[in-house]
Amino acid sequence: MTLPAAKVSAWNLPNTLTVMRILVVPFFGWLLLVDHGSDVGLRWWALALFVGAVLTDRIDGDIARRRGLVTDFGKVADPIADKAITGMAFVGLSVLGELPWWITIPVLVREWGITAMRFFIIRHSVMPAGQGGKTKTALQALALGFFIAPLWTLPEPDVWMWVAWIIMAAAVILTLVTGIDIALKGRRLRQTSERTRRKRAERLARRAGGR
Repeated sequence: MTLPAAKVSAWNLPNTLTVMRILVVPFFGWLLLVDHGSDVGLRWWALALFVGAVLTDRIDGDIARRRGLVTDFGKVADPIADKAITGMAFVGLSVLGELPWWITIPVLVREWGITAMRFFIIRHSVMPAGQGGKTKTALQALALGFFIAPLWTLPEPDVWMWVAWIIMAAAVILTLVTGIDIALKGRRLRQTSERTRRKRAERLARRAGGR
């Protein structure tokens, strides 16, 4: 007799790391925004917290997959934690006037819109993260790291700012392009999924029976 697979508890290391990432968001925001972002020491601490959260995002996913600790809670909480820390960085930098709102708003609409779409179509199928999305996330993190750092304290600050803007431009372009691609794939998946085909068959059967 085959025994049923044991249910993975939501109280595990990857989910704990995910919750910790969510909890550090307000502290990161405070470090970034206090004194209108002019405190050099706190800006470096904000960068350290941001980098730690980004690295933890990678670590908890690897642990969950390697140890078979993937849970429904983790599937929901992990993208929320990811979007929360990057979203706080985008909004905080725009509040400080260091990043235009016309960059922040489209990026946030894309990020939270795609996240909502993934949750909506999960009834049909799970959409795994593609290579484009992973590259986008890495570019966003790198670009935000440059902007969070007090670059004006470094030698040749203008050069560093040019580097930061080039990476940010690439991150924004890739964010929008991959967002459109994922939205189209999600639409096709919803239209062609087994659940949709079954519902269509049921509707046709009801119509045929009503004749």
